[in-house]
Amino acid sequence: MRTDRDVSQRHGATGPRGSRWAGAGHAALSGLISGFSALCVAELVAAAVRPEAGPVTAVGGAVIDRTPPAVKDFAVRNFGTSDKLVLQVGILVLLAVFAMAVGVLALRHRRSGAAAVLVFGVIGAVAAAGRPEGRPSDALPSAVGAVVAAGVLYLLAGRLTSAPSSASVPSPAAGVPDGGRQGSFDRRGFVIAATTAAAASAGAGFLGRRLTASGLAGAAASRGEVGLPSPASPAPATPPGADLGIRGLSSFVTPNKDFYRVDTALVVPRVDAGTWRLRIHGKGVERPLTVGFQDLLRRELVERDITLTCVSNEVGGPYVGNARWIGVRLADLLREAGVRPPSDGGPADQIVARSVDGMTIGTPVETVMDGRDALLAVGMNGEPLPFEHGFPVRMVVPGLYGYVSACKWIRDIELTTFDAYDAYWVERDWAAQAPVKTESRIDTPRPFASPTAGKVPVAGVAWAQHRGISRVEVRVDGGEWHTARLAADAGRDTWRQWVWEWPATSGHHTLEVRATDGTGATQTGKRVGTVPDGATGWHSVVVDVP
Repeated sequence: MRTDRDVSQRHGATGPRGSRWAGAGHAALSGLISGFSALCVAELVAAAVRPEAGPVTAVGGAVIDRTPPAVKDFAVRNFGTSDKLVLQVGILVLLAVFAMAVGVLALRHRRSGAAAVLVFGVIGAVAAAGRPEGRPSDALPSAVGAVVAAGVLYLLAGRLTSAPSSASVPSPAAGVPDGGRQGSFDRRGFVIAATTAAAASAGAGFLGRRLTASGLAGAAASRGEVGLPSPASPAPATPPGADLGIRGLSSFVTPNKDFYRVDTALVVPRVDAGTWRLRIHGKGVERPLTVGFQDLLRRELVERDITLTCVSNEVGGPYVGNARWIGVRLADLLREAGVRPPSDGGPADQIVARSVDGMTIGTPVETVMDGRDALLAVGMNGEPLPFEHGFPVRMVVPGLYGYVSACKWIRDIELTTFDAYDAYWVERDWAAQAPVKTESRIDTPRPFASPTAGKVPVAGVAWAQHRGISRVEVRVDGGEWHTARLAADAGRDTWRQWVWEWPATSGHHTLEVRATDGTGATQTGKRVGTVPDGATGWHSVVVDVP
């Protein structure tokens, strides 16, 4: 005679509790498959719309848009250039958790589960269309993906709640109570439906990626075809001794692959140089201009060594780099358009640069037109701009932090006023105007290093773009300041290397550095965070000498 235990084992359960857990597990799997379907189908639709409209990218961008400065600063400080990857992984994890929860809900309430998926899709659609650069069509990937996911979930939940044939279900007379049927479902039908949905979704996702890659290939080809002309005004030769060649010291020129990248683009824009256009218009523009990439290459090109700094760079941080840029002077284009700086009676005091990804950056007109080498750059270290650094064209303005000057993937320049318009970061409590502050950094020895007693080179870089560096000093354990030897001066718009030979003695020591700029102003030792207009303070390194 069969017992209840025999019957429950035959049907893959260990009783009502085991049946419930098994049902919940299959329901969660249904939710995951539906979520996977949503992402894959959305990827395919985004290939037809544009890659930035994908739900993960759109929601991630919306999160970045609404992130408080302190949180954004924390992410950059702790995750560096991986902050976007961390955000995307976090979104996928949350989506997976939500999908499993909705799957469990659909086990008992199929329509409610499907409706929840549709609501989540609406959120993605609104996020995509509501971004600064959003278009109505950007809502399509999230919306279509949600509809498909709701249908998949409804189908799979139906397989979980449908009873198998009577031949495979024991009757109450056989000793199994009616509640035992809670763990019974159309297993074969579920497996077939789940496998089909997963395979079809994977195919859609693969096709979407292929189509996206094919669409981006044109932009890559356009970059590969660019030949940068020789500049009419080449950069002055780097003076001998500008690079001290000390081990552990940042090189005078930062290679493109090592140059810092801090922006809000989850997907790096790939712009075809052949179709790129820049429009110059707005307040005080007497002759609006529209120029293409080849138009810029035919103009007088200027080549300069310029150091860029991110406002998110903490004292001693890595978000600073020096490169050789080639481009057109922005001031020349503005004058051609009839723009006059405020000092000459011009009505506009702010340039609002717009990127293809919707970023807006506000730059003082007076600064751009005061004679410094503010460029619309087309090249970096002897090659066309890398996509990550703004190909085909970006702004480079020496002396200003990047968030108020260095617009990448630029497509539009509007002349306006600071009173009339707040750019992206200003809306998020950063300062409207932000000249670079005088800073210095110890590159070697590294924190917690154990150099040998005796002569130890303490070396690093200092910068105060458009003012230059005139002196660097180092002290040990709060003692007197010692003047460091400066590398050859390569110009006031670049950083400057320095070194001080420290007669190191055994023990635990703290090294500090400070710089004085070309105006005679010495870097302050007061520690201030990056918000709202850049960090201040002396960089220090702790070492142990055996």
